[in-house]
Amino acid sequence: MRLCFLVEEEYRHDGMPVEVIRRLRAWGHRVDVLRPGSALLRVSEEIRAGSHDAWVLKTVSGGPGLTLLEAAAAVGLTTVNDARAIRGVRDKALAAAIGRSSGLPVPMTYAVARPEALREIPAAEFPLVVKPADGSSGRAVRLVASPDLLDSGPLPAQLAADLAGGGMLIAQPYVPNSGVDMKVYGVGGELFATQRCSPLHPDRSVPERRVPLSTDVAAIAAETGSVYGLDLFGVDLVLGPDGPVVVDVNDFPSFRQVPDAVARVAGAVLDLARTGSAPHPGSGPVPLLPLAGGGDGARPQPAATTGPHLASAPPHAARPSAAVPASVPTAVAGSAGVGPAVAPGAAAVTGAATVSRATGVTAVPLTAAGDAG
Repeated sequence: MRLCFLVEEEYRHDGMPVEVIRRLRAWGHRVDVLRPGSALLRVSEEIRAGSHDAWVLKTVSGGPGLTLLEAAAAVGLTTVNDARAIRGVRDKALAAAIGRSSGLPVPMTYAVARPEALREIPAAEFPLVVKPADGSSGRAVRLVASPDLLDSGPLPAQLAADLAGGGMLIAQPYVPNSGVDMKVYGVGGELFATQRCSPLHPDRSVPERRVPLSTDVAAIAAETGSVYGLDLFGVDLVLGPDGPVVVDVNDFPSFRQVPDAVARVAGAVLDLARTGSAPHPGSGPVPLLPLAGGGDGARPQPAATTGPHLASAPPHAARPSAAVPASVPTAVAGSAGVGPAVAPGAAAVTGAATVSRATGVTAVPLTAAGDAG
């Protein structure tokens, strides 16, 4: 197969995707690498129908790579992830609106284009977690304990700096938790849970490690991938007093602590290059398959397929499977024969988020009032 990876300078020496590219080449595939942040790209020649079996994006949020991936999708090339799905999670305001309206346990979310608009949020909502809508890797995530901090101390200047390049801030009520974040990775139809110290509690000493994947967390993570239409993804959750809460979603994350992560991601890329990315929510209903039981990870029961699971990889590269108890009521997006469930009202929510952006300085609640589930 011929693949194209879009890689920003920040990830030039990162194992994801450098080791994945190396593994794919070792398996005999041709992998071209484009660096959208520094190279002159002949768009008319590089991006054309039939040029590659798939384009893969590993770039910073807000970087130029997503536009090029969208161009590849526009001419009919397979993209990993679906370019529309990536846009839906990289804008955290849009992601919150889609997730909450689709029934995911996402906190009430406000969006502002100027920091002073945060003063309009009711005092009862504090403490607030405030972060850039285009942020990534825990950058500029701030805990604002009370409204008066918005008018004094270093915080006003810090928030202004966060918006120096434009964009928006989002604010969500803080969910009381132990100070430990859970990260669930989805790859090749499998889920893997890890824990790490929360950026809001840097004083906690928590080793990053794999942890057991409970049934309720597996169900939420699988549904999250399905709602956003992602094949390779990460879900950040905190375990609050009312259960797990989704606080962030990432496309093509680091997959740290995932066993044989390089082989799993490389194999998933090949599968998607052959079969296409998961349909984007709104493209039509797709039935979900039941789950097989046993194991500590989550995996949907595969549909009937022809040929080997990794036809282009050597036999030793086949990925081991893990399963989740059969009581989990959904399947992971992007598994064999499985696409994402349609998110009811997702198109309307997208429009609502656009309207909210147009309100300027007013703090706009992007998610509907009511129980997040």
